[in-house]
Amino acid sequence: MAIDYNQQIPNNVSLADNRRLQRALEAWQPKFRNWWTEMGPEGFQAKEVYLRTAVAVDAKGWAHFDYVKMPDYRWGIFLAEPEAGRQVNFGQHKGEPAWQEVPGEYRSTLRRIIVTQGDTEPASVEQQRLLGQTCPSLYDLRNLFQVNVEEGRHLWAMVYLLDAHFGRDGREEAEALLERRSGDVDKPRILGAFNEQTPDWLAFFMFTYFTDRDGKYQLASLAESGFDPLSRSCRFMLTEEAHHMFVGESGVGRVVQRACELMLEHDSGDLRDHGGIPLDLIQRYINFHFSVSIDLFGSELSTNAANYFSGGLKGRFGEAKLDDDHLLRDATYPVMEAYGKGFQNVEHPALNAVNERLRDNYVEDCQRGLNRWNKIIADSGIDFELRLPHRAFNRRIGNFAEIPVTPEGQIIDAAQWQANHDKWLPSSADRVYVSSLMAPVTERGRMANWIAAPARGINRQAIDFEYVKLN
Repeated sequence: MAIDYNQQIPNNVSLADNRRLQRALEAWQPKFRNWWTEMGPEGFQAKEVYLRTAVAVDAKGWAHFDYVKMPDYRWGIFLAEPEAGRQVNFGQHKGEPAWQEVPGEYRSTLRRIIVTQGDTEPASVEQQRLLGQTCPSLYDLRNLFQVNVEEGRHLWAMVYLLDAHFGRDGREEAEALLERRSGDVDKPRILGAFNEQTPDWLAFFMFTYFTDRDGKYQLASLAESGFDPLSRSCRFMLTEEAHHMFVGESGVGRVVQRACELMLEHDSGDLRDHGGIPLDLIQRYINFHFSVSIDLFGSELSTNAANYFSGGLKGRFGEAKLDDDHLLRDATYPVMEAYGKGFQNVEHPALNAVNERLRDNYVEDCQRGLNRWNKIIADSGIDFELRLPHRAFNRRIGNFAEIPVTPEGQIIDAAQWQANHDKWLPSSADRVYVSSLMAPVTERGRMANWIAAPARGINRQAIDFEYVKLN
């Protein structure tokens, strides 16, 4: 299949001049299109959507808006502009020129890092493929599809790195990215959170707030990499990831706002008879998605993370701005551990605690969104506060895996956990109720009863703009 590299694959990596890379992409591209047709948004492949397409990395080309059918979306390959004289800024190679090619000693490790990141991108599209059928508005439907196509573009970015720098192994890994399926028993996605279902729009908003925020921190740490093409790829991806988190934060905020409106209108916190989502149910969704997402950072103490840092492959968040030697040879970092019926912080070598430091950054960031949601509640005069659960709650990985812990951080026994499980996490009845609200609303400017309208439209358009042409 011939590809017009300038038109169909906007890029700043000179694809048209690299015949070897052309052949690799020509073999992969039809398989990607088949995957998108099979696993992309179901029922909307032929619809025109008001989408933002990146056609360059500068301000003028980064956000081009127009109607496009998703299978015709121009998935591009963009690296942030190179930094003159860029060096490796941490680990044992600190001060050396950044690598333009993969160092032989890190070949397998870098490939694994890129594959793991790449695997998350199609996974989220698969998790969300049915959500369009229950959209709360055309505005939200468009935002869902924007997230989907950008995850597709991020997949292209990782495939470019695999094809350009890892030869046959890279090409095989690129094909395997299209063969795994979210939730598949035989060929699941690599990370557990990306095998969870996203059955409703509240789960989608939570996913884009909590799980995409994990993506922000993972991409930011990879943007520090001494392997310059990976760094530049991730730096550009971060500009798009910001929209995904906006969808999540504003989406949950609008659900909270509508809950408050209905509580005041009916003088009741039980909104099930009024078609709203109660605040305590929103809290249980927060508990689930936060706990699943912090597992994505891995174990609190990790030799792999230490090796990634020492090798200059994956840094800390905002590495260049941190005031230390960027070597961590003698530094320590506090790590929470279970102690008796409670918890204590224990100093460990900072090199082994890189994951935990990144998780700390993430938790602080998550709290800022909850502060804004709580302001909506407080401004409504309602006595209720949404909270992040304790980081040991509902964990499957690391120091707290399988330890029964309450959202407040109390260690309990298995029987107590079982008795209170449905008070802390979404129950089957919760999910059935939320699903019962998921009737599509496709009239321009209208919103489902359980969510408030956004404050403004997309790209200075009105809220009642035709964001998706359904007819």
